[in-house]
Amino acid sequence: MSLLLLVHHGDAVGPDVDPMRPLSSAGRVATERVASAAMARGVKPAAIWHSGKLRARQTAEIFWKVCNPLSSFTAERGLLPDDPPQWIRDRLTGEDRTILIVGHMPYLPRLLGMLTGARDERGMSFPLHGCVALEADGAQWTEIWRLES
Repeated sequence: MSLLLLVHHGDAVGPDVDPMRPLSSAGRVATERVASAAMARGVKPAAIWHSGKLRARQTAEIFWKVCNPLSSFTAERGLLPDDPPQWIRDRLTGEDRTILIVGHMPYLPRLLGMLTGARDERGMSFPLHGCVALEADGAQWTEIWRLES
């Protein structure tokens, strides 16, 4: 069975403060808390994918340091806020490693809905700056837990 973790990036400063939108101080602390809680649940990703945006990369780095500094760490295409979730769904087909993906709203609820078979095209509810863990049995994904920030 494959394990997939979908993570919404931590709280970021506004574009008026910094157009690159790095994590805020509170966002860093909350992300460290969520990453530690994920690690306590046994999360040890083999690969960490992020969108390439600064706030997603910084969030991914925190999970990388806390959960598995030996995992691969890459910016991946198809994880931006308005990208079609089918791209990543298709990439996950046949994947047997534990993958942690750090992305954005409204992308993550749409990907979650697509993976779990939700009928609403907008996807499912997703915890703001939180994490959702999914398990795959073949092509079917099932949510097994979630963490709020």
